[in-house]
Amino acid sequence: MAAPENHRVDNLLNHVGHDFGTSEPVVLDQPRIDHFAQCTGDRQWIHVDVERARNEGPFGDTIAHGLLTLSLIPAVQYELGVYPPHASNLLNYGFDKVRYLAPVPSGSAIVTRVEIAGVEPKGPGRFLVRTKNTAYTAGVDGRAVLVAEMLAMVTA
Repeated sequence: MAAPENHRVDNLLNHVGHDFGTSEPVVLDQPRIDHFAQCTGDRQWIHVDVERARNEGPFGDTIAHGLLTLSLIPAVQYELGVYPPHASNLLNYGFDKVRYLAPVPSGSAIVTRVEIAGVEPKGPGRFLVRTKNTAYTAGVDGRAVLVAEMLAMVTA
């Protein structure tokens, strides 16, 4: 579901509970996983050693980092139009209640559903927006792999 027609900073409170739908699928293939490992220094074998993961790992293949999956949420929120386009400032304020529900095998595609869970006024024209973000594997099984509440400070 796209952003409501009257989606403005000054009426964010009216959109608590709005479901923005799901993102386009994002493929978490081995090159993306390897690049994330290089950027973060997290080179745990379960993520980057394909042969070892296939032979010794509990999932039969490498898996994406949980933090890689989590890091996709801000881009998904822009894609889905969660925040009003005329906001003068948008600041990632952090995450609450992050849970990794299932591994994401290399090569899997995920989609993320976003809903405004709460809005708290923080002064004239400023709102702390809480979103509920649930990532699912795309395709037949569609199982939830991540649930996270994200906070953003939005200024008119």
